[in-house]
Amino acid sequence: MSLWLAFISLFILDLFGSVAAHAHKPSDSYLRLTVHEEAMQGQWDIALRDLDYAIGLDGNTDGEITWQETRSRHSAIASYALSRLEIRDHKSACWMHPTGHRIDHHSDGAYAVLDFSTRCPTTPTQLTINYGLLFDLDALHRGLLQVEHNGTTQTAVFSPERSNVKLNLLSSSPWREFFQFALEGVWHIWIGYDHILFLISLLLPAVLWWRDGQWNPVGYFGRACGEVLKIVTSFTLAHSVTLSLSALHLMTLPSRWVESIIAGSVVLAALHNLYPVMPIRRWIVAFGFGLIHGFGFASVLADLSLPTTSMLMTLAGFNFGVEFGQIGIVSLFLPLAFLLRRSWTYRILVLRLGSLGIAGLASLWMLERSLDRPFSSWLW
Repeated sequence: MSLWLAFISLFILDLFGSVAAHAHKPSDSYLRLTVHEEAMQGQWDIALRDLDYAIGLDGNTDGEITWQETRSRHSAIASYALSRLEIRDHKSACWMHPTGHRIDHHSDGAYAVLDFSTRCPTTPTQLTINYGLLFDLDALHRGLLQVEHNGTTQTAVFSPERSNVKLNLLSSSPWREFFQFALEGVWHIWIGYDHILFLISLLLPAVLWWRDGQWNPVGYFGRACGEVLKIVTSFTLAHSVTLSLSALHLMTLPSRWVESIIAGSVVLAALHNLYPVMPIRRWIVAFGFGLIHGFGFASVLADLSLPTTSMLMTLAGFNFGVEFGQIGIVSLFLPLAFLLRRSWTYRILVLRLGSLGIAGLASLWMLERSLDRPFSSWLW
């Protein structure tokens, strides 16, 4: 029993050790290629905060990146980005040249837009793309690729483990995209610490029940499973709806509001474990706040701006991956919690102190997101 307790305690401590550095949307860039015979037009959207971290944009270090500061670094931006991208046809490397710079706004802030032209020695029938942007600085960075050719759109995701992608321009495989975005969905839920902590806050009391002003262990595993099933099903249905609506651009909310409310949902769910004064059932809480969490999940797909047919397949794969990752969390947590439910340590250390720590951390996130200032800036 003590071994299991140590395991679950280490799991929670590991979350606390990781979440402080990844409270916001992970780093993404968006690379679009339009193929015309031997020539291609490229557009690469890279977050200003990432470029500032990599090559320095904030010249006067006042915490604000202006257009003048960005414009003065156009040559450095192009050199840095294109040196970390290689495009090859079936024989040799293609030549790339920057053609313009712009600023665009995505759901998580301002992005530098690098326009470039690409010319290959021959008309490509397949492309091999090697991507190395920011991987040496941020292992969580992802590059989202969109290639258009003769009315067909193909997508892929670059990661440190998958920095090379081969695409056949004469035929595409929707199922390849489905499975790749399914993997990204699993990865997204596992690094979405606010989503994980919200779910864990709702699951912590699932092996207990409230009576006479205290938590008491449930008598059998089936009751705990039933409670978890209702919570997970409600959360899944809710965020699947808003994930789809947001990714298809049928409904959107400001990212700052969404991220702040998500942090607030974690606070409320955790505080409810300390003394459940609200008569509302946890599956209703899971459904209500799950609608907001869905907008948070959708930020990656919404910024891709894919055609509807391509978006439906990537959306299905991504949503499947999120649910699969969520099932993995529940499958790991529930048996351990049930085994430990009768122990004083679970009810005091894990449930109460764990919930208090979650509430405190999520309160910090809520302040950061609502004020749009990282905690580190408050220290100086």
